[in-house]
Amino acid sequence: EFDDNGDLILCRLSKNRRVTLQEFKGKTLVSIREYYFKDGKELPTSKGMSMTVEQWETFSKSVPAIEDAVKTLGESD
Repeated sequence: EFDDNGDLILCRLSKNRRVTLQEFKGKTLVSIREYYFKDGKELPTSKGMSMTVEQWETFSKSVPAIEDAVKTLGESD
């Protein structure tokens, strides 16, 4: 599925947040961003972040440690 900007929607996190894959200035970016509607189109806000493929690879290698920390903190609730 693609959005109004032609970005590939990888995951909808909530009504207004999603993960997309996009090209920007010749670079492929993974973006996690909030969106809003204007004139019938969904547009990105400045709330969010974009990562290069290299940054995404570094982040994704850290996911198991993040999951462990979330489980540990979640158990103390």
